[in-house]
Amino acid sequence: MGDFFICPLCGNRDPRYIGYKNGKPYCRKCIQFRGEDADDRYKTPEKAKIFIEYGLSKEQEGLSNSLVMNYKRGLNSFIHAVCGSGKTEIVLSAISYAIQCGDKVGFAVPRRDVVIELWERFKKLFKWNKITLVCGGYHDKLDGDLVCLTTHQLFRYEKYFDLLIMDEVDAFPYQGNPILHKFFDRCLKGKYILMSATITPELFRQIKRDGTQVLELYKRFHTHPLPVPEVILDNSVKLPYILTNILKEIVSKNKQAFIFCPTISSCEMMFRFLSPLIKGGNFVHSKRDKRQIIINDFKDKKYSYLVTTAVLERGVTVKDLQVIVYMADNSIYDRYSLIQIAGRAGRKKDAPEGRVIFLAKNSTKEIEECIDDIRNSNGNL
Repeated sequence: MGDFFICPLCGNRDPRYIGYKNGKPYCRKCIQFRGEDADDRYKTPEKAKIFIEYGLSKEQEGLSNSLVMNYKRGLNSFIHAVCGSGKTEIVLSAISYAIQCGDKVGFAVPRRDVVIELWERFKKLFKWNKITLVCGGYHDKLDGDLVCLTTHQLFRYEKYFDLLIMDEVDAFPYQGNPILHKFFDRCLKGKYILMSATITPELFRQIKRDGTQVLELYKRFHTHPLPVPEVILDNSVKLPYILTNILKEIVSKNKQAFIFCPTISSCEMMFRFLSPLIKGGNFVHSKRDKRQIIINDFKDKKYSYLVTTAVLERGVTVKDLQVIVYMADNSIYDRYSLIQIAGRAGRKKDAPEGRVIFLAKNSTKEIEECIDDIRNSNGNL
């Protein structure tokens, strides 16, 4: 019987993942994705004004105009742009144009922390519009002029979005998750704009095969290059002490730092090691209670440093931030995650530079390729 059932939500047809209740089939693969669906009757106001305090660079303006033109022509777009190039600013005109056409617009990212930060930004950029947040803990309201949501919440929107923008298409947990990819296809009524700074060659080839228009930007919006990581190699016993000395130097200059660790346990252990030696720190990871409050306090300069996992790898902007990666040779770090981490530094126009330091016992192919990619990007400036 299972051979004849295709899950309408995720497309699963494998009988091993099909159960029966009261004689009716259900899908075990996506059983956790249950909840209220968005009402397609919501009407956008056909009005949108962008409140932005700064102009776009010539390169940003060119890509912004191309996105609007592609949308008018019914074409999908992919923005391949370096970390800190201002991808969000580049899509603002396309969002505004779609809303003014009465179209339904969504902006999706894989991670909850990032979508909350984007929602806060969009509320300031589109003050006259209804900007809705949909993610874990926030799904009492599903419609709006612009819906900011995690990829997990796309299941609520069947054939809904005339324009869906998705940033960080290469990020966990979206990348390599067939259920979330099915949700993406299912929610589309119109066209999409995909964005990434660190796309894999395989995904890039797939995007081009699909006929998606590829737009590239190698410059950060302030035109300064990406920081090239410094690599410090030593045995694992000495690394915590090397890190301590570097962090003391950073803090003495009244600068802030992220210290990335590969696992939750190593994150907590590193904070326990550092906290008696250097005051004014805290730690965050995916299981940390009230981590958004801690992150906001860090942005308000209540802390000098945060020990963190990959939870802060993307979508976070802090002025004059310095970045340290502890155990950068750990297998959890590939070239793309290391590039994203390095991209946390030097993101502000009035603080375009910053140190990025990889601490490791041994160099790895991923570290070397990360540095090569950053240098190649800088060479295109």
